[in-house]
Amino acid sequence: MTDISRRAFNQQTVGSLLTLSLLETLYATDAFTAEIKPVTARWLAELDELGRDLKGQKLGEVQWQQKVEDLFAKVELAELLEFIEFDKLTKGLSFRDQGEKSLRPRFPKVEGLPTNLVFGNQMFALKKGRSVVPHGHNNMATAFLILKGTFQGRHYDRLEDTKEHMIIKPTIDQSFTVGQYSSVSDKKDNVHWFKATSETGFIFNIHVLGVAEGRRTKRVYVDPNGEKLAGGKIRGRLIGASEAYRLYG
Repeated sequence: MTDISRRAFNQQTVGSLLTLSLLETLYATDAFTAEIKPVTARWLAELDELGRDLKGQKLGEVQWQQKVEDLFAKVELAELLEFIEFDKLTKGLSFRDQGEKSLRPRFPKVEGLPTNLVFGNQMFALKKGRSVVPHGHNNMATAFLILKGTFQGRHYDRLEDTKEHMIIKPTIDQSFTVGQYSSVSDKKDNVHWFKATSETGFIFNIHVLGVAEGRRTKRVYVDPNGEKLAGGKIRGRLIGASEAYRLYG
């Protein structure tokens, strides 16, 4: 190797080491996070505004679903993971043998992000074969974003309730992967069921409770493998949480 080529090689090596060192320093000093926070905070603030418009009757439930899904389509997923400190939140995580484990990300205080968000949020963690079991919602609007892994996701329109059954009709049955999303309201796709198909899977969830005043908000569990009716409808038994997790968790 000539002196010139040695010198060029050494300069490239030193430059690479300096670049690596700079990256490590930026991560250590939270410089990247400082840039990420305002972007993700604005995204969350827009979700908050949509939730307030929904509760204030400025938006209908199906309109809210459309607009929330539009926002979910625009999210910078890597930045959201950084914002909620995904790695820290899931470090040493033990999964449930049935159903999902619910984790509660804490959003940092950032300029532009309201401190009292109208929506709640959580992250569901599941291992392979476990499910967010089939259920519908009363008086709630909620949306889901796949953060990690893959899921088989199913939705049903909730057409009618009787004392012991729910009449439902399948609307979505597809594989969901990272970055894909869906939503629920009393008006559309009210019943849903997500089963993890990868070794582990994580879903980010937001939920607006008490959409209409004076009505109770709750989960309603249903067995979707019920009696087949005309027009693709299903008469599913209303079941309790324990049976739902035993059958599908």
